[in-house]
Amino acid sequence: MTRPDPHTLYTEALTRHQAVAAEADRLGRRLADLRTVAFFSALGLLGAALWGGLTPHAIWLPFAAFVWLVILHGRATAREVGARRAAAFHEAGLRRLNGTWAGTGRTGAGLAAADHPYAADLDILGRGSLFELICTARTRAGEQRLAEFLLSPAAPALVRARQAAVAELAPRLGLREALAVEEGDAGDALTRGTCAAWGAGPRRLAGTVEPYVHALAAAASTVLLVAWLFFDGRGAPMLAAMLLQFVLAARRRQAVTDVLEAADRPAQDLALLGHLLEHLERAEFESPHLRARVQALATDGRPPSRRIATLARLMDFVDARRNQLVLPIAWLLSSGTLLAYRIEAWRAENGPVLADWLDALAEVEALACLAAHTCDHPEDPFPTLLEDEGPRLEARAIAHPLLPRDQAVPNDVTLAIGAEDTPQALLVSGSNMSGKSTLLRTVGVNTVLALAGAPVYARAFTLTPLAVAASIRIHDSLQDGASRFYAEIARLKQVVDIAQGALPALFLLDEILHGTNSHDRRVGAAAAVRALIEHGAIGFVTTHDLALADMERRLAGRVRNVHFEDQVVDGQMAFDYTLRPGVVTRSNALALMRLVGLDVTDEDAAS
Repeated sequence: MTRPDPHTLYTEALTRHQAVAAEADRLGRRLADLRTVAFFSALGLLGAALWGGLTPHAIWLPFAAFVWLVILHGRATAREVGARRAAAFHEAGLRRLNGTWAGTGRTGAGLAAADHPYAADLDILGRGSLFELICTARTRAGEQRLAEFLLSPAAPALVRARQAAVAELAPRLGLREALAVEEGDAGDALTRGTCAAWGAGPRRLAGTVEPYVHALAAAASTVLLVAWLFFDGRGAPMLAAMLLQFVLAARRRQAVTDVLEAADRPAQDLALLGHLLEHLERAEFESPHLRARVQALATDGRPPSRRIATLARLMDFVDARRNQLVLPIAWLLSSGTLLAYRIEAWRAENGPVLADWLDALAEVEALACLAAHTCDHPEDPFPTLLEDEGPRLEARAIAHPLLPRDQAVPNDVTLAIGAEDTPQALLVSGSNMSGKSTLLRTVGVNTVLALAGAPVYARAFTLTPLAVAASIRIHDSLQDGASRFYAEIARLKQVVDIAQGALPALFLLDEILHGTNSHDRRVGAAAAVRALIEHGAIGFVTTHDLALADMERRLAGRVRNVHFEDQVVDGQMAFDYTLRPGVVTRSNALALMRLVGLDVTDEDAAS
C-alpha cells in the first residue's frame, strides 16, 4: 500500500489550520467591536436610569448581550490559539522535511549523564541533534521517556513491540497532532517525579470522622443562617453551629494551608495531563503495547480524565475563594477547610496511580515521536533484530539521518563474529573531511534508532542486540585538569569495560589515541582493538596513521582495511564519500592547508 506523501499531509493540514485561525481572528475582532458597543450601551442606559428616569430594567438587555459577547469572544480566541498551535505543529513537520529544523525544537539538554558512552559523540541530544529532529512531545515526561529510548537500547522483544506501536501511530496524524498541541502551561513542568511525589506523600489531614463533622457543621450553619435571615429563625443554634465549625477549622488551619499550597502546582500539571489522557481514552489501538498502556489507565471503571476533572473543579473553588465577593461567604462556611479535606481524599484515592498515568502518557508520547519520524520518511524500513547468533551488524545503503536526504551518501557495511569472509572490525583510513567520522556516526545513530524501536535510514538493516560505545568527540577539561589524551584513554577504558559486559559492544573509535606520538599510538591502538575483539565486540576504528593498517595482517580475518578517497579538481577538494576496500594511498592535509591560504612550500614538504 502506498503511503501518503508527508509533505502533502503537512501542507494541507497547515493550510487548513491557518484558514481556521484567520477566520477565528476576524470573528474575534468583530465580537470585540460588538462587545464594546454593548458595554457603552449598558453604561449609557445606566446613566439614563440614574439621572433620566429610565426604568432600570432597560439595562439588562445590553448587559446580557455584553456577557454573551465576552463568552463568544473567549471561544473565538481559544479557537484561534488552538489553530495556530496546530499550524505550528505542521510547520515544524515541514522544517524537518526541508532540513531547516536545527535550532527550532526541543534539544533534550541535561537529559544524559556527562559520561554517557555515546550521547555527545553521536549528537543524540543538543542543538541539531537526533532528539531535536524527532521530538514532538508536549510534556517534559514525554521528553524524558524519548531520551530513555535513545540512551538505553531496549531488549529485542520490547523493540518489536515498539515497532508495531510506532507503525500504528505513524498514519494517525490527527491523534499525534492532538497530543502535541494540547493547550496548557504545565508542559515543561509535567514530570513523573513531581506529580508522583505529591500523590504519594503522607496525608496532612488524616482522620475519618472529623471531615464529616466539619461538613455537617458547615451545612447546619448555612441552613440556620438562611432561616435566621429570611424565616425569623433563632440565632443561638446558628451561632453554636458556626462556633463548632470555626473551632474545627482553627485546629487544622496550618494543615489546611499546607494542603492547598502543596496542591496548587500539581493540580495545574494534572489539568494538562487529564486533557492529554482524554485523547488516549477515546482512541482505539490494535498494537498490544499501546492497548496495554491505555487499558492500565482505568481504575474501577473511571477514566483518569474524569478523576482529574474532579480535582480541577476543587481547585477552581479554591481559586474562587480569592474573589472579594465570594470571600465573606467562603469564610463563613470555612470552605478552605472543606476543600482541603476533599483534596486530601482525592489524593488518597488517586495519588498512588499518578505515576502510572504519567508513565502511560510518557510512553505514548515517546512512541508518537518515533511515529512522526516514521511518517516523515515512509521509505525507511524497520530493522531486523536477530537473537540466536553472535554479534552482527549488516547495513545496505546506510546513511546519516541528520543529513539532508539529497546530500547523504549511502554505504554498505557488514560486521560479524564467526561469519565467513566477514570482519569483526573495520579500520577506516582516509584523508581529512573524506567521511570517516560521518561513517561512524551514521552507523551509531542508526543503531540507536534501531534499538529504540524506530525505522532507520538504510535500504536494509539487520543487527543483534548491541551496547553502543563511542570515542569520537573528546575534549580536554580545564576544570577537571584533564588533557585531551587523558580524556581519550579514560573514554577508551569505558569502551573496553562496556565490551566486557553482558551485551556485545559496538565500538566506534575515531582517530584512536590521536593525542600521543606515532609509536605509542600504534602500540596502544593495536592493544585496545585486540582487547575489544577478544571480548566479542564489533566496530570501527578510524585513523590517519597508515602504520595502523598493519592490524589487518596482525589480526588476520578479524580486522579489514577500508578507506575514503578525495581528489583535487580545479584547485578544489572533491569528495564522493564512498567507502572502498583497502588502505588510502594519499593524504590531503598539505593541499587543504594551501587551499585555506597557508604558505606550505615543496621545500617544507621535503624537509
